[in-house]
Amino acid sequence: MTGESGQERPREEDDHLVITRDDVRRAHDTIGRYLRRTPVIELDLAGPVTLKLEQLQYAGSFKARGAFMNLLVRDVPPAGVAAASGGNHGVAVAYAAHRLGIPARIFVPAVSSAAKVEHIRQLADLVIAGDRYADALEAAEQWIAASGAMSVHAFDQRETILGQATLALELAGQAGPLDTVLVPVGGGGLIAGIAAFFAGSVRVIGVEPDGAPTLTRARAAGAPVDAPAGSVAVDALAPRRVGDLVFPITQAYVEDVVLVDDEAIRSAQRTLWQTARIAAEPAASVSVAALLTGAYKPAPGERVAAIISGANVTPSQLDD
Repeated sequence: MTGESGQERPREEDDHLVITRDDVRRAHDTIGRYLRRTPVIELDLAGPVTLKLEQLQYAGSFKARGAFMNLLVRDVPPAGVAAASGGNHGVAVAYAAHRLGIPARIFVPAVSSAAKVEHIRQLADLVIAGDRYADALEAAEQWIAASGAMSVHAFDQRETILGQATLALELAGQAGPLDTVLVPVGGGGLIAGIAAFFAGSVRVIGVEPDGAPTLTRARAAGAPVDAPAGSVAVDALAPRRVGDLVFPITQAYVEDVVLVDDEAIRSAQRTLWQTARIAAEPAASVSVAALLTGAYKPAPGERVAAIISGANVTPSQLDD
């Protein structure tokens, strides 16, 4: 089977969801004018590391990429769009819908941070449903069935994964040759997009809170399975399980997944603020936590990048 780029591509029923670099370039052409090309900086964090500062993205996280991709390439019904989110995806969908003039209703759990909830409330209809992401997702699905609104999934949607993959395209052009990229993992849309783009040419390492080991549990079981949903990063990195579309991509292209605890996450968050005035939420700090604790130890001379994925925090949280 041949893809749109003319490249030979395996049949999807025989292999994982196929996303090529040409697919990602076309996605970036589609959404690029609605995004910031977020910068990279070099820091010494237990060794030199390149940070991709995606917390400076519109709506405060990388999630704007997948949100715009969904809204620009899919047929949006008159009822608009609906999304369930721990927070950042909801902010991103609300922002993209507001910018494009599309009605949006966002469902979040009670654990979502006040900063994210208030941001959504300013841009879209907000519904707080249940205590965890899975509760919000169930409420969103009920609303979608009743209203005819278009679902914008936080991670397990081809358009979402394609949008997130554009971050890797930018990083490759900004950072020069890389050996390794450390990526925060929740439902897995970001790491799947990054891994699909690099397709084994760069080592991709997932980083999860030990209280929300979604990809770790899936890799141990050989399939997506339910995992605990705890951690200080619960509002961004604690869905019940990793995505069904996401998982085969990670199996093909993610070399390893490491875990960090809440103390390490908070310490990394403080370090980013105190050393470089980078305002990162806990979920965005896990890759740095992996470097500072030695959960991931680069080899001498290894060229490492880490994704700082979001900054939907209140100022008081940075000095906790």
